[in-house]
Order: sequence, then C-alpha cells, then structure tokens
Amino acid sequence: MPAPDVRAAGAVVTRKGGDVLLVHRPRYDDWSFPKGKLDPDEHVTTAAVREVAEETGLDIRLGPALGTQRYDVGRGRMKSVNYWVARVQGDDDVSCYRVNEEIDAVAWVPWAEAVERLTYDHDRDTLAQARPLRRKSRALLVLRHGHARSRRSWKGDDRRRQLLIAGENEAQRLVPVLAAFGVTEVHSSSSVRCVATVTPYVHTTGWPLHSYDELSEEDVSVPVIDDLVETLLAADSSAVLCTHRPVLPVVLKPLGLADVKLEPAELLVVHHRKGVVVAADRVPV
Repeated sequence: MPAPDVRAAGAVVTRKGGDVLLVHRPRYDDWSFPKGKLDPDEHVTTAAVREVAEETGLDIRLGPALGTQRYDVGRGRMKSVNYWVARVQGDDDVSCYRVNEEIDAVAWVPWAEAVERLTYDHDRDTLAQARPLRRKSRALLVLRHGHARSRRSWKGDDRRRQLLIAGENEAQRLVPVLAAFGVTEVHSSSSVRCVATVTPYVHTTGWPLHSYDELSEEDVSVPVIDDLVETLLAADSSAVLCTHRPVLPVVLKPLGLADVKLEPAELLVVHHRKGVVVAADRVPV
C-alpha cells in the first residue's frame, strides 16, 4: 500500500502593480512560493496563511484556489501542495524580514521576471493559473450548518434543533478557516443549529452576528435573500452566510451558480469583484 501524500499548503501572493512574492531557500538554492507542511489536524487554508507569515512576515487573506501540485519527493513518497491566490493585509514591506537558515531572501518580483526566476516548472504552471485571478477580490462564504440532531429524534420546534458534539467541533474548526478568507460580516439563519455553527467565530473575532428568519427552512424568503446577496456582492468586505441544505439553491441562484449539495459544515467560497463572481471553490471542514 503506498504511503499517504505529504500535505502542504502555500500561496501565490500578489499586489497592485503585478508583483508576486517569492522566497529563496538556501538548502535547495531555489526560488519558489512561500509554502510548508501542515501541522497535525491543521486545515489547509490555515496552513497556507501560517506558512506565508512564517516565511515572509506578512499577514495574508486567501483568494481563489489554484490547482494542487503533486510531485515525487523521493523514498516512495508524493507531496501534495494546495495553493491559493492571496493578498497582504496591511503593510507589504519585506525589507526588514529576518533571514534564517530556511529562508534567506524574500522579494517582490515583477510578474514577467518571476516566470524566469522560479526554479521549477510546476511553480511556473501555478503562476500561469494565478494570472487571470490575481486582481483583488472579496469572498462570500456560503456555509451549510454543522452536523445536527436528526429530525426524527427531535421533539418540538425544528428551529430549536441543536448541533451534535460533532457539529460543535466543526464550528470550532471553522474559526481559522473563516479568518483565512478575511470574513468580517456574519449572516445566519436564526435557527439554533445555524447560529451555533458561526457563534465560535463571532465570539473569537467580535464581529456582530446578523440573523434572519428568512434564511431558515420554515420562513425562507426569496426576495429577502436576493436583496441580502446583492448587498453582500456590492460590499467592500468578505462575509459568511450560514443556512440550510434546502435553502442553498435560493442563495446560489442570484449568484448565477447551480445548486451545490454541500455537506454539513462545508463551504462554497464565492470570490467576487465589482459585483461579478470570478471563482467558486468548495472547502470541506
């Protein structure tokens, strides 16, 4: 039986003007994108943000996902690296970065020069994938609530149905994932299982929770949802919208997207720019 892939994550970090962020590793004498292995039980999105911070000193927020690199690292092992386009939050100056044995140079490089400076063909392929997605976008994270008690076992108003322990754990794991996409607006169905799914993020960040009966299964309102989605697409911020499986088609329709059968606690990250959807990626938790 083959050994499992070594898992890693990183980002193609860009900035206005067309520069891309590269790092040099003295051990391999190569130029590449900032990336690194996942810690135990770490989500790939969290790993990407953490590794960029560790290797460059910059805080990033993720944009659209790129293709996964997979290559042989020897001794019968393969490595899989998940990549995202990303933008820096705050100051993007790397001149004060403290070089070390792992990374001895960090540089913003013009796009055309980056094509030449990158050491590996698979990185040049990833850079080419990033080119049409490099412009800054915002994210609308459409979230199905976490695993909840079954309808059959629940007595009383279904709006009050609660998360299972598994669902509570999923809600906790969502916190760094939502942060990786820079979510500053939290919108949810008023049903208990949806509110509980986003509450850990609200408590951690302090962002207010906006709840709506009209996002629930029982009181779903197409006009209210259409107006909310239109508002979120026009906003200069990233948001999460938590709802129920039967309501997902109503949320996705004004985005121009076909129905997606999300699993409990799974996200569809919809990236948009100037009101236009530019990419949509499924992100399991």
